Amino acid sequence: MRFSQSFLDEIRDRVPISDVIAKRVSWDRRKTNVSRGDYWACCPFHGEKSPSFHCEDRKGRYHCFGCGVSGDHFRFLTDLEGLSFPEAVQQIADMAGVAMPQPDPQAERREKERTSLLDVMELATAYFEDQLQTANGAKARAYLRERGLTGRTIETFRLGYAPDSRNALKEHLAGKGVGKEQIEACGLVVHGPDVPVSYDRFRDRIMFPILSSREKVIAFGGRAMSPDAPAKYLNSNETELFHKGNVLYNFARARRASQGAARDVGQDDAAGTIIAVEGYMDVIALHQAGVENAVAPLGTALTENQLDLLWKMTSQPVLCFDGDGAGIRAANRGVDLALPHLKPGRSVRFAMLPDGKDPDDLVRQEGRGPFDKVLANARSLAEMVWQREIQGGAFDTPEKRAELEARLKQVTSVIADESVRRHYGQDMRDRLHAFLQSSGAGRGERRPFERGGRQGGGGGARGAGQPRGPNASGPTAISDRLARSTLVSGQQVAPLLRESVLALTIVNHPQLLFDEYDEISTIEFDHRELQRCWAAVLNAAAAQGPRLNREDLLEQLQAEGFGALIAAIDQQIRYARLWTATTAAAPEDAREGYLQALALHQRSKALHWQVRELERELAHATEEGDLEAVPQLLRTLQEVQHEVTRLENQEAIIEGFGVLSGRVKGPAAR
Repeated sequence: MRFSQSFLDEIRDRVPISDVIAKRVSWDRRKTNVSRGDYWACCPFHGEKSPSFHCEDRKGRYHCFGCGVSGDHFRFLTDLEGLSFPEAVQQIADMAGVAMPQPDPQAERREKERTSLLDVMELATAYFEDQLQTANGAKARAYLRERGLTGRTIETFRLGYAPDSRNALKEHLAGKGVGKEQIEACGLVVHGPDVPVSYDRFRDRIMFPILSSREKVIAFGGRAMSPDAPAKYLNSNETELFHKGNVLYNFARARRASQGAARDVGQDDAAGTIIAVEGYMDVIALHQAGVENAVAPLGTALTENQLDLLWKMTSQPVLCFDGDGAGIRAANRGVDLALPHLKPGRSVRFAMLPDGKDPDDLVRQEGRGPFDKVLANARSLAEMVWQREIQGGAFDTPEKRAELEARLKQVTSVIADESVRRHYGQDMRDRLHAFLQSSGAGRGERRPFERGGRQGGGGGARGAGQPRGPNASGPTAISDRLARSTLVSGQQVAPLLRESVLALTIVNHPQLLFDEYDEISTIEFDHRELQRCWAAVLNAAAAQGPRLNREDLLEQLQAEGFGALIAAIDQQIRYARLWTATTAAAPEDAREGYLQALALHQRSKALHWQVRELERELAHATEEGDLEAVPQLLRTLQEVQHEVTRLENQEAIIEGFGVLSGRVKGPAAR
């Protein structure tokens, strides 16, 4: 039987291609990145010892770089297992939990009609494009020029113009043999029982074709040229082809751009992710400025279905909002929309533009650089939750602090995934504890979210910001990470030495970034300014690829305001005599030193994570009255804290490089 394209698309979308292939191969753990839906294995189609077979869940495709085979879910089953196409469809439908369609003449007829409607939409698109170039479209062309759009951009997005006439498009399509029913079914005319004669829906408007994921025109958006028009922007109505809440403007083009960037660079940085902006013109202006991975909802707030579309393309899309009051309110709606649906490896970030600017204004007036800075400073979802709840609040009484604690618990309780919900609760407890310590609120009282039922360390011999050692007075003492944070200290301290080594080595030897990308791209810095600088480094790598050299990278970082930071960490490195991070080091020495520093950094991160988990378990055991578990948890916690202190107190980086032991010497010694 013949299957409708919509049915095949549905079952493909429901089943990750990795689930189909995983039954026949073993994924390579070193190269595979599950959180990004990016998998590697030895090719099942030809014998090989190293993995060159690659599949991407977001793209729904596989490709072997060894033998050249490629395809989708169905092709994999038909080629590898010899199934017929209907048998392959049956297997994928079973995995998707979708019943196979029964032979239905009416369904087949609807599918044919749907195909013919797409043909009608293509005719309408071509008509609008032609009209833009006529005398009638002169005003529209002038408007687009004023907005800074080039002829190439107009052609890429197939922008057009709908004449100021009640029947221009209708008569044009009728002259092409298109029937009244088809024109109405496409939503191109206004019709109905109370409309004696149908008339064109779009009149005197700049036309923006809206494409499906298969890059077929399914609807239009129209921008009114007359200031007196009742609606500045008008979208097609809901049709057989178009359901507004399930579509993102520029979806297919942005998906291609993000997948290409992720493939070239190897991770979801600003180029490899997807950026959701407000409107058509924002998307088009960004594309013209070189940011091709932007999409937009269609004149309404982001919907759950649209957010799910974003997550199918990237694990952490960026939602970009204006920095004014309306933009902040829209961002907060985005927070509430995303929270219930979070999962491991699936979140969102928020990029807030300068007040009074939208992306179109920013790139048109100031170029791409300021927009890249906005993206580099994008906030995590957890940061957005925290800032929203404390904004403008005064927490000078126990009641107000308790109210803040209750609100944070309530906000995070909507997260459906138990693991993510637990970690958000922990994150909010850490933030609240640090916030109250830094503000001096409630000194001498038990802190909200305090663990183990013990007094905090804010008023004793140990200062509130003093790092915790193995003999600290209990699990509620503030952690080293919080002691170093700007929330507690009130100022941005210098980066840890090992963080400076990691950053400066890459700046001085950028080729390492591409040689060891799987490891290097996952680094998270505690130092906020260094984290922003790192985002700029990754942006430069995304833009230039392996051609990136030290001089170009430094020039880019200087232009983005990181010159002082680079100079400071360079001085810090030279003072510590860690020559492998400098330009004097040979590439192989820089690489060895870098990987050793990275191992220490990851070990430190793992130990701090273990401390937080043990603190959470201790708090839970205390709350549940499990007194038998508490002593063992305390002993384990103290052991881990002792290891943290040992790692932080010794000159681990220098020892790792072997400078003191004499195993590796600087250039002068050689």
